[in-house]
Amino acid sequence: MKLMVCVVHNRYAEKMEEQLKGKGYRMTELASSGGFLKKGNTTFLFGLENEDVGTLKEEMKKICLKVEEKKGKLKHTDSRFTSFVICVKDVVPLLSHLK
Repeated sequence: MKLMVCVVHNRYAEKMEEQLKGKGYRMTELASSGGFLKKGNTTFLFGLENEDVGTLKEEMKKICLKVEEKKGKLKHTDSRFTSFVICVKDVVPLLSHLK
């Protein structure tokens, strides 16, 4: 089991949430603000099976490209989203020490 933390440019967040939920992905949206990558962002958390990580990243990329087809690409965009994948079994020992 993996935990994917995904920081998405606000421009893509609404469509990403809508379309991924439509495909059956379960996610948690975190209210976040600040200067990560120095732009407006939304943070999503996904719980995934190991084999689904690559598929989710591809789906996210397709969604971003569709948004860009409609609205045009941002001139100074280095990334559409940034993801961090954490193995859940690595986190469990940390949580057991917090009791």
